[in-house]
Amino acid sequence: MTSRTTAGLGLALALVAGDGATAAPKAQHDVRIRRDEWGVPHVLGRTDADAAYGLGYAQAEDDLPTLVTSTITVRGQLATVQGPSGVDSDYLVQLQDVWGSIHRDYVRKVPANVRAVLSAYADGVNAYARRHPDKLPAGFGRFTAEDLEASFVFNGPTFYGLDGAFHRLMAPTKVAWLDDKLPTGSNGLAVGPSRTADGATRLLVNSHQPYTGPVAWYEAVVESSQGWHVAGGFFPGSPFMLHGHNAHLGWANTVNNPDLVDVYALTINPANPDQYKLDGAWKTLEKHSVQIRVKRPEGGFDTLTREVLRSVHGPVVRTDHGVFAVRYAGMGEVRQPQQYFALDKARTLAEWKAAMSLQVLPSINYVYADEKGNIGYVYNARIPVRKEGVDWSGTVPGDRSDLIPKAEVAWSQLPQLWNPKSGYVFNSNNTPFHATDPADDLKPEAYPKWMGVQTNMTNRAYRVLETYGRDTSITAKAFNDDKYDLAYSDKSDVARGIQAVLAIDPKGDADIAAAQAVLKAWDRRTDVKSRGAALAVLTFTRVVQSGMAPVPALKASMADLKAHFGRIDPEWGEVNRIRRGKLDLAIDGGPDVYRAVYGRPDPDGRLHALAGDTFIMFVSWDKAGRLSSRSIHQFGSATLDEGSPHYADQTPLFVAMQTKPVLFTEAQLKGHVQKDYRPPE
Repeated sequence: MTSRTTAGLGLALALVAGDGATAAPKAQHDVRIRRDEWGVPHVLGRTDADAAYGLGYAQAEDDLPTLVTSTITVRGQLATVQGPSGVDSDYLVQLQDVWGSIHRDYVRKVPANVRAVLSAYADGVNAYARRHPDKLPAGFGRFTAEDLEASFVFNGPTFYGLDGAFHRLMAPTKVAWLDDKLPTGSNGLAVGPSRTADGATRLLVNSHQPYTGPVAWYEAVVESSQGWHVAGGFFPGSPFMLHGHNAHLGWANTVNNPDLVDVYALTINPANPDQYKLDGAWKTLEKHSVQIRVKRPEGGFDTLTREVLRSVHGPVVRTDHGVFAVRYAGMGEVRQPQQYFALDKARTLAEWKAAMSLQVLPSINYVYADEKGNIGYVYNARIPVRKEGVDWSGTVPGDRSDLIPKAEVAWSQLPQLWNPKSGYVFNSNNTPFHATDPADDLKPEAYPKWMGVQTNMTNRAYRVLETYGRDTSITAKAFNDDKYDLAYSDKSDVARGIQAVLAIDPKGDADIAAAQAVLKAWDRRTDVKSRGAALAVLTFTRVVQSGMAPVPALKASMADLKAHFGRIDPEWGEVNRIRRGKLDLAIDGGPDVYRAVYGRPDPDGRLHALAGDTFIMFVSWDKAGRLSSRSIHQFGSATLDEGSPHYADQTPLFVAMQTKPVLFTEAQLKGHVQKDYRPPE
């Protein structure tokens, strides 16, 4: 047996040891925060680090509890707060060797200017926390740059499903924090001058995320005298704008699903369970134990001990059905902040491509547009160069080193499409082989099967082709209106499911016949007045998410609707609600429509919207390259502060499918400043 030096939880604790958030900041920062009438922070710093400090302070003002929870999660301490439901998340922090990677490579590989931004952001959060120590849990310590780095290391691979891959391997053990996830998606769309009625270039930024939590969007405008000037969406704990725009260009992100996880079935030595076979010889697993502190429901704590194993392939898990090693994109990578910062600062398409070619982000689609009229789509992923002739879709033998990829597909060789003749590009979590008009689409045969490029379509992708794709002269109004499309395509899974239900012989069952009549009359739209959407959406949500057969799903949905609304065809707006503080509003949209809304039932039977459309931006450069943009957030800038006037001030606009202007420049901001201060004042 060999031991392995790892920081693990111990390093996480060491990094936050000392005087905690009450310690004085390392430096003073020259920064102002101006809040507009919507509470959106406009952060103006002398240097990049100054601006990051102000952003950290502003986010802490608006959402310190989420920053705390996110930090506790990446420190591998979630079970100390949530109890048993946090154990598997804490264990995954250890399996990914998050803190070991930071200990080895953070200072060595992350450029100093990027580390300065991370440190300043953490200092800004700490400055606010010092003024509000009651908002920090006992023993929390202080926020550090390494905590922020850990968020990128830990969370990045979850976007392509690494957590789910571990979950499936460890089944039948239930992983509560995974089972509880809401289904989401995203839309990104860019149209060039040849496709618009006025010669403008337009970009839709429309990620679908949970409404609250560590990957919920926060809107800000950040500017420094060192050339950092961005507007868009930030995650809690991210100093960098993740999608939105600067003065010259912008982009939207959507989640993609390439095959980025390789699972190896290890051959274990019958005489020594800590040895595995590789190329005919026995090798010893790297092994150490970790202790996970778990809060008891009745009070106090328990301590669980778990082994953390590693082979040359990657982290290893023992299960009752075998021992498996996992190799995944972004394993041990710490340079993600460098690429995000480079993207924020890019001024031209060439600079943006140079930032993308750093290729440290493990996945995520990019839809791009700029002031020069360029548009593009990139199926970004760190895809391993795999051996031909092997089925990589399941487990592969772990006893052959020739099956361990040594290189990745170059960024220039990834599926991407630039300035097609059609004049538009899009992605809605669908295959990159349908990203524009069929004549301009990428060809599947150009990419080997071992790349694992997805081939699926979503309803939203079909609807892009049926709306934007049929409009060869898109006006500003049409660009906006089509974003709020409420329909399911004839080609969608829902439409096919409807036909399957209508084909069922009711055999004298009056309830089934009545439901079929409702579904037959439904126009497959999810507007609040629809009389068929409730039955259809509830039924097919059960089929897709719970695996129920159509008839039991239909009957269960009918029973729910009768119990709570007295009929099987209530108006969709009676069922589909957005609830925030004192607001309780009907909302158009539904699962996998372009106006995406995902809800869960409350005790009164109504669906409480919790994910889907969140922060939306409409960005435009006119023929002369002049920038304008509009945005909306589903709640407001104060994510969790019910006492703030900005807790739900944008929700009525959001429900009405309206937007507010993005006040990007000083001239645009003038006359809109409601509060002007220098933190920590």
